[in-house]
Formats: sequence, structure tokens, C-alpha cells
Amino acid sequence: MSAAVLAAVATAVSAQSNTDPKAAPRAVADYLKLPQFGSPRLSPSGKYLAAVTPINGRLNLAVVDLETRKGTALTSFDSFDVLNVRWVGDERLVFTLGQQNTPTGPGQFDGGGLFVVSRDGKESRKLSPTVREMRNSWQFVYRGMSFLARLPGTSDEVLVRGRLRTADAEDVYRLDLRNGRTVLVTSERPPRTSDWVLDSKRVPRVVTSWVKDTSQYIVYYRKTAESAWEEIARHDSAEGPGFSVLGFLSDDKTLMVASNAGRETMAVFKFDPETRKLGDLLAQHPRYDMGADALGESVPGVITEPESDRVTGYRVDAERPQTVWLDETEARTQAAIDAALPGAYNSFARFPGSKRVLITSYSDQQPSKWYLLDEDKRTLEELFSSRPWLASDDLVPMRSFMLKTRDGLEIPSYYFLPKGHKAGERLPTIVHIHGGPHVRADGWASGFGYAEAQILASRGYAVVLPNFRITPGLGSKVYYAGFGTVGRQMSEDHEDAAHWAVKEGFADPARLCMSGASYGGYATLRALAKTPGLFKCGVAGLVVSDLEMQLTSTAGDTTYSPAGVAFWHKLVGQGEKNRTALKDNSPVHMAAKIKGALFMYAGSEDIRTPLEQTTAMVKALEAAGNPPKVVLIKKQEGHGYGKVENRIELYEKMLQFLDEQIGPKSQRP
Repeated sequence: MSAAVLAAVATAVSAQSNTDPKAAPRAVADYLKLPQFGSPRLSPSGKYLAAVTPINGRLNLAVVDLETRKGTALTSFDSFDVLNVRWVGDERLVFTLGQQNTPTGPGQFDGGGLFVVSRDGKESRKLSPTVREMRNSWQFVYRGMSFLARLPGTSDEVLVRGRLRTADAEDVYRLDLRNGRTVLVTSERPPRTSDWVLDSKRVPRVVTSWVKDTSQYIVYYRKTAESAWEEIARHDSAEGPGFSVLGFLSDDKTLMVASNAGRETMAVFKFDPETRKLGDLLAQHPRYDMGADALGESVPGVITEPESDRVTGYRVDAERPQTVWLDETEARTQAAIDAALPGAYNSFARFPGSKRVLITSYSDQQPSKWYLLDEDKRTLEELFSSRPWLASDDLVPMRSFMLKTRDGLEIPSYYFLPKGHKAGERLPTIVHIHGGPHVRADGWASGFGYAEAQILASRGYAVVLPNFRITPGLGSKVYYAGFGTVGRQMSEDHEDAAHWAVKEGFADPARLCMSGASYGGYATLRALAKTPGLFKCGVAGLVVSDLEMQLTSTAGDTTYSPAGVAFWHKLVGQGEKNRTALKDNSPVHMAAKIKGALFMYAGSEDIRTPLEQTTAMVKALEAAGNPPKVVLIKKQEGHGYGKVENRIELYEKMLQFLDEQIGPKSQRP
């Protein structure tokens, strides 16, 4: 993309779609093609804006000068998307590579790596290789580096974390961006470390260590860079209570932590590492986790000033995002923005030393738009839209509901109804199961399931997007109830979502189908075997069909993570009390029970759920006399289809399959 085109697009006003209710639905390609822009990042001074934009069929990095509106394309990768972009001063950017379109959120899988490029594009350097490069050179344990933090007073060096010394432990290094040289910072540390936390002077002072052959973790702390490491907490990711260190407060003594000890959700507390006791409660929500989920992954919680760490507000990912400001100035700014951009969720980023504010605005019926607020000039300018070809009439509302399972759990979930649906009208319905399963893959107006649901709804289908036990972020009961239930109670949650849709009156019980990818692909296979009378068909992508193979095969990356294997044993319930849980819950051994029509798809280069999983299931179904109706395998694709043309083909064939099984063609005599 030329600089002139980039600059022109950056100042364009979003085009509007035809809002005639009788108009034909948008082409499938319009829902699937790459966004015009995405992931914008203001430079520290607020003078420059980095964003990803389509180049060579992938999302590549570009920078716009906000004074001149001149744009410069910085990368041109054709097999990966640019992810995790960060400014280092105003002159350099670092980033990783990966796959934007995956069923569990943007993933690095065979990407990763670490790269640096100057703002003008004249300097470019690979600092760490990708997973694919290492596997191609027969290195199956990834020993790369990832960005950790900027260093004050310099734009030539950053702190990174990496497994350069040992394969089972992460260290912190000082990395020179000019030549790629590293200096070890954490020469003394506990074993099997990860998740470093720095103080305001960028000294690594908190780290988590995995207890070998368990799902237990120990959190260590030290008073200074020279002090000995001391254990301050211990937790089990499968049993709880959870404990995650979020960072230091400005005194560099008090920690902010997330914990669910004695409560329903993860909440944010002060924590004294000397006494090892929780202090004041800073933020909580009765249903949703804040700060970190019970798995230990970061979720919205406390908002702090970048420089001082002063707490200015709180944010929570509820059924739709919510922000509460403590800072009166930020509260007034939020109110003014919301008044100017009604009907959307509006967030903003303010950078020190600048009066520019970058606003992100989106809703379930409005693709993301970005605005520049200049507080000195008192102007609000639309910079660009991610998908200007889509308007509100092309998208349907993302409706929330509470899934009540047969054993009493209450799980926040979503559903979609096609435009023009009338109360009491029974529709062909797809229950879409998210990947993971231990991820919250779909939020309000975002995620793999949200995108699929909008396509299906545009063609007249109702879609249920349930969360289920083990989905993190939704409180302790939901998360911990998932362990030992894969293929059993977890599958019953999926069934309960289908029954709910029928009871609500919009789902036709004779025209139910399940879809999903990764764990969702597994869940689809399991559902067609477990409840063959409930689901007439299934769309199973990137499947796990043999749990034993998944945890032992060198074709994938799971077996190289002992912690990951131990975690999956807990998820499935494999252990002393049930030595056959993996085999007993593997769909490859249930092929004879599957009677419904099946559509399967995979990527030939997938290392998360390798192609052998799909091949084994297809062979088992063929032997049982019920081969899949469609098997789509794309070369040079991994855990999700990255090429737009492959995504378009996938959904066009999927729609044809659904049409024949539960759609209009299925109703013809």
C-alpha cells in the first residue's frame, strides 16, 4: 500500500451500507475480508499512529504522521499477521507475528518471534526467530524472546523475557535493539519461572514458578535486586483459590493482586509481601473477574497512569465492557466522548506529554472506529474505520442471556437472531462452541464466534453462543466446575444451551446444528456421538478427536509443555481414579454412534491440533459407514485460516452444507 493511499484512507469518512430492509444480504466476503485498519497505537508523544493494514493478504504494520497525515508501510509479511505492536520511544516499534483469525483469539502458535523496525522503515531487524523457523530447523522447544517493558531514558534498549538459558524457565534480559545483543538480568532466580513483574525502576522483583508434574504454582518476591527470593503465595490453577500479581503500587512496596480467596470472583486487592496478607479491596464485580481470571490470565481491572501507577479508574469485561473513573478529569472526558458518540462502547488512551487522545468506538452493530480528540483545539476527528463497508443494518444485535445448567450453574452467554425475526417464529439454529476450552474466546462484539454468528444470521439462521464451565473470567464456580468434565458435564452445558433456545421459542428442535473449532470442533464431534437425536448436523473445525494422541504426539506442540499436559489431565479427569478418561472421551472411538451429517475442516500446518487428528476421525467415520459430507483441508494454513480466500471458501461451503441439512433446501419435498 502506498503512502498516499494510506494517508487518504486514514482521513476518509466511513462509507455507509444500504439500509433498505429488503436489500440482499452482504456478500460473505464483506464479513471476512481483512479490516482496513486495526490495533492502532499512539506513540508516546502522540505525534504518530501505528496500525495494522492489509498488505500481501496479511495484516502488516504501517505508521501515520498525524501532523502531515503521511503514511508509511513498514512490513510486508505474506504468511503471518503482525501482532502485539509496541512503541519504543517515537522512533522504533517492536512486534511479534502470528495468526489473527483463530478460534481462541489472536494466537502465535507457529509465529511468535520478536522484531524491531524504525518509524521510517529504514532499520529492520529480527531479534528472535518464529516458532515455525525453529521447528523447521528441528528445534521443538521454543527458546525465543518476547517484549516485557520499555526502559526509561532510552529508546535503544528494552527488557525482554525468554528461555535462552534453560528450556523450562524464563529469564529477563536487557536487549539492545540496534544489534540484538542481550545481557542477563536474572542470574539468580527460582526454577521453572514465568510471568515476571517489575517495579517502577524496572527491577524484576516478583516471579511465578511452576511445581513440576502438578497444576500448582509458587509466587516469589524479593525486596531488592540483591535480596534473596522468598515465597509469598502458592496456588493451584485447577482447584484454587487463584492468586495473580498485577504489579506494584507507586511506593514499590505494596503489590496489587487478583484473588478469589473466600469469594465468588477474582477481585483486585492491595497485598503486603512482607506480611503476605491481602489488604484493602480495590475493585470487584459480583459476577465477572477483574484484574486476572482464575486461570491467571490478565483481564481488565484497574486503570493506572502509565508513569505514576496512580489508580484512575476500573474496567470490567461484563456482558458488555464497563468503565468507572475515579479521576474527575477522565470521568468528564468519558462523558463528553459518550455524548458525542452515543450507542457505542468508547474507550480512550491518553499519553503523557500530549493533549491528544485516541478513542476506540465500537458496538455489536458497528465495527471499530477510531477518533482523535485534541483537547487543546477541542476537536474530535474520525481517523478511520476498521470495516467502512459494513453498516448497522448489515449486523444484528448480540443479545445476552443467562445459561442455567441442569446442575445449577449460571453462565453468561449470547445469542443472535436474524434481521426481521418475529416472535414465535422457529428458525434453523446453530449452537457455536468456543475454542480453548479454558479461554473466554468471545466478548461483546468480538471473537471468532461473534464473526461466524453475524455471517450465519445474515442468511436467516439463529445462533447461540454459549459459555460453559471452565470458561474463565465468569467467576469461580463456572471455572472450577470444569475440571474433570470434558466430554461429560461440559458437553451437557452445550446441550442445555440448545434446549434453552428451543424453550425460548426461536429454535426449531428438528433443525439444530452444532459448530466450533479447536475445542469447539471436539465438542461438535462429541455432541453428535453423545446426543445423536438432538443435533442433526455438525461443523467441526481444527478438531481434537483423540485426546491421548493430542497429549503425546510430536506432530503438535502440546506434548512439549509438561505443564500443559498436566493441566489437560486435570481438565479431562485422567488420573489414579480414572486411568482411561482420555480414551473414554475421545470421539475417534465413538464414530459408530455418529449419525448426523458432518462438515470438517483443518489446516495442513496446524501444530496446535495437528492434521492427524482430522485424518484419524475421517478414517473412523468411513469405517463406520458415515463419512463426512465435506472435508476441507487447506495447505499452508495452521490453527485457523489466515488467507482471506480460504475463509471465504470455508464459509460459502459451510452455508451450502447448512442449507442442505437444516436450511431452506432441507425443507423441500
